[in-house]
This record gives sequence, C-alpha cells and structure tokens, in this order.
Amino acid sequence: MTNKTAVVDSVQFQPLVAIIGDGQLARMMHTEAIELGVRVRLLAGALDASAAQVVHEVQLGDYTNYDDLLTASANAAVMTFDHEHVPTEHLQALQAQGVNVQPSPHALLHAQDKLMMRQRLADLGAPVPAFQSIDSVAVAKEFWQRTNGQVCVKARRGGYDGNGVWFPDTETELVALVEKLLAAGTLVMAEEKVALVRELSAMVARTPSGQTQAWPVVESVQTNGICTEAIAPAPQLSAEVDAKVRLLAAQIATELDVTGALAVELFETRDALGQPVVLVNELAMRPHNTGHWTQDGCVTSQFEQHLRAVLDYPLGDTALTAPVTVMANVLGGPTDPQLPMAKRMQDVWQKYPQAKIHLYGKDYRSGRKLGHVNVSGDDIAQTRKVAQACAHYLVHATWPAD
Repeated sequence: MTNKTAVVDSVQFQPLVAIIGDGQLARMMHTEAIELGVRVRLLAGALDASAAQVVHEVQLGDYTNYDDLLTASANAAVMTFDHEHVPTEHLQALQAQGVNVQPSPHALLHAQDKLMMRQRLADLGAPVPAFQSIDSVAVAKEFWQRTNGQVCVKARRGGYDGNGVWFPDTETELVALVEKLLAAGTLVMAEEKVALVRELSAMVARTPSGQTQAWPVVESVQTNGICTEAIAPAPQLSAEVDAKVRLLAAQIATELDVTGALAVELFETRDALGQPVVLVNELAMRPHNTGHWTQDGCVTSQFEQHLRAVLDYPLGDTALTAPVTVMANVLGGPTDPQLPMAKRMQDVWQKYPQAKIHLYGKDYRSGRKLGHVNVSGDDIAQTRKVAQACAHYLVHATWPAD
C-alpha cells in the first residue's frame, strides 16, 4: 500500500509558485508546472473557475484583499499572475514582507496604467503614437484639432478585449464621451489613430537575473477588438524588421524591469515613402493570447517560459518546430449547438488529426473565449484555412463553406 503521507511530504520539496488569478492563462501555466516539477497554489474566486478545476491546491479568495494575497503566498518561491489587476499597494506591502513578487509592482504599473506606459515608453525612445492625458473637455478638443480628428480615447486602467476603448467620429461625440467618462471618475487618455496595416505581437521572457529570450514576431488578427487569430511567424515580415522588433521587446522588458512573459502589442503602419513603421500599442506582463501558438509551434511554450523566468531558471529555446503555426480562438457563437463539445472535438480530429485543441473548461456564453486551436504546417494559406475551419466547427458544429 502506498504511504500517501510520505508522498504528500515529498511534494513539499517542490518549488511552490503562487498564481494570482483563476483564468485560462493560470490553467495552462499549471499544465507546464506539472512537467517542470513545480507545485502550484492558486488564488481563485470560485472552484469552478478555469484554473481552479485542474489545480490541486486552490485557495478561495479575492485578489484585491491583502490578507488573501498574503495567505496565498505563504512559503512560495515566487508569486506571479494571470492578470495585471492586483492593487499595487498590496504588492508593495507583500514585497516588504519578503514575498518574491514577479513581475514586481513597479514593473506592473506600466501594464496597469496606459498613460504611465506611454510616458515611460516615450522616455525610452520607443516608437509610440501621439498621446495625451485627458483631464478636461478643453484638452480633449485641443487633441482633436492637433490630430485632425484621428482620436482614440482609452480608459487608463482596466479595459481589455476592446473594452475601455472608444473611437468618436465627430468632435461633438468626443466632447459628450469625455464629459461622461470624467463625470464617472474614469481616468482617461487619448491617442492618435494610426493608418493601420495590421497588428503584430512580439513576446519576450526575462528572468530577474536579466536573461531574455524572444519568440518570432506574429501577426495578430483582431475582430471587434478581440484577438481571433495569431499567425506565426508574421507573414511577409522581413528578417530585418523581425529582428528589430524582437530587440525592442527585449529592451522594453529590460528597461521596465519586467520578469516573466511580456507581450508587446504593436501597430504596423507605413511612412510617407511606403516603408513599414512599427508602433507600440500596449503591454501585457504575463502569458498572452497572441502567444498561445507557442504551445505547439515552438520548442518552449510561453507558459513554460513564464514559469522558468519568474523562478529565475535558465530560459528555454524559442525556435520554431514548424514553418508556420496558426492559433484560432474558439469564441462562443450566437447559440450553442446541441452536439456536445466532446463530439465536436472528435469530428475535428477525424478530419484534421494535426489540430491541437485547447479548451478552458468554461461554460458557453456568446462571445466568450472557450478555447483555441493550434495548427502547424508548411503553407500559410492552407494552415490558416485548417485552423479557421477547426475553430468554426467547434463553435457552430458545422464546417465552413469552401
């Protein structure tokens, strides 16, 4: 008979990572933690949350509550996150108590506050769109005039997946929007809209001791402000631009003292001569939707790398394992088909056995991220077609028309 107590006691010698957040990113970190021999403790809001379904050691609590955070971090080698919304003052207090917080509170500020991020990137000389803090209607109107009406308004804190971002069509709309947001106490900034060619994402990982490792730059396809597809490597991106962007991502990680995985979301536009110009859009200091392809298209996934990085382990190789990998998100459709998801998955594998399906354990809701599909291949167009078809079937239980 196995001595369960002895087994449990031996587990205590495994490095403990406290993960704050219970979403799919924490769930996929846990998968890699198993292979790395790392123990995970999760601070979750509910036992049926995506990550809480699979992690053995779950503490129910609130990430905005200091005592819950302190309990979750007890005896942990490191505390890390699957989102950036933990109050900075709590993280600073935890650090003062000796908790190893990675990434650190001073780094996370630049992912939590978009204006602070813009200001810091501008100070570094990183390419960013023109921007302005908006604390009055007069300032908003001046920025409208300065940019010839090409204005994007953003909530400085909070928004994601298209939330907290507005594109007023007229100055009158801008004034009404700013008045409403300021009256509600929302911190607001504005950016100049760029003539967008496409969106890119550059992911890099950095350890506390300063080692960095970047992945190939990918194209991020957005639909209604939500990433629906990532194509790796980004099609028709020159080796020169890819290297330049990777270097920029590593520089940002180093200068902002980011540890773990960092996603640098970018706009690609054109200069007056028609040459590609890349501008930094936003930062995410954690694994990111645009890095999910690394699970099946790279030697080292973003989830394994994030854990290695925050533990200050040597970083893994980020070389491609196939010429092309496409990630397609599975988003809940207008209705949920009667065909069970398990049967839909079998149908996908019957037709496309190369498809790698990653589900998040979430119940159906229209527009909700339920999972993603990774497909690797040799040809970009064919690989995209297969990935999109697989995601479509998982959502609708029907194959798309050719």
